[in-house]
Amino acid sequence: MRIISGIHKSKRLSAPKSLPVRPTTDMAKEALFNILNNSYYFDQVSFLDLFSGTGNISYEFASRGCTTITAIDGHYGCVKFISTTAKSLEMDIDVYKSDVYKFLEKTHLKSDIIFADPPYDFEKEKFENIVALVYKNDLLNSEGVLVIEHSKHTDLSDNKYFTYSKKYGGNMFSFFEKESLQ
Repeated sequence: MRIISGIHKSKRLSAPKSLPVRPTTDMAKEALFNILNNSYYFDQVSFLDLFSGTGNISYEFASRGCTTITAIDGHYGCVKFISTTAKSLEMDIDVYKSDVYKFLEKTHLKSDIIFADPPYDFEKEKFENIVALVYKNDLLNSEGVLVIEHSKHTDLSDNKYFTYSKKYGGNMFSFFEKESLQ
């Protein structure tokens, strides 16, 4: 895995093979940040990374100047890897070991960008539950966006907060915003 931009541009990171992860590809990550770069100044946003895995997306935000980053994962090895890597790169990332759904039910943390990269084999209702909890608990700031990475075989376009999606190889990013309410 590689940080593609910012102060740590081109920095390669190697996660332990024992972690149950599937890091976002460089191509998909670059495309995602090209989209987000048109709407946000990264040094002015708060970012919440759900199912953070290796921390790949959190490192990218930190490298680009984001200072308010929270990473959530339920796997101890992932949390330890993110904490260790963030410390070694002098990145201010708050990392918590928690079930994502329990975290979303209890937190009052509001963010400008929430990114979720759950396992691709999730049933559709588990993806929908992420969206429901984010909006029920009002976890996005007014101009905020929820981005869910998922397989191209999962269709989330029937959700009332869905705005659009982008496909990159086998990856798909679905975007959800408050403004999409009709």
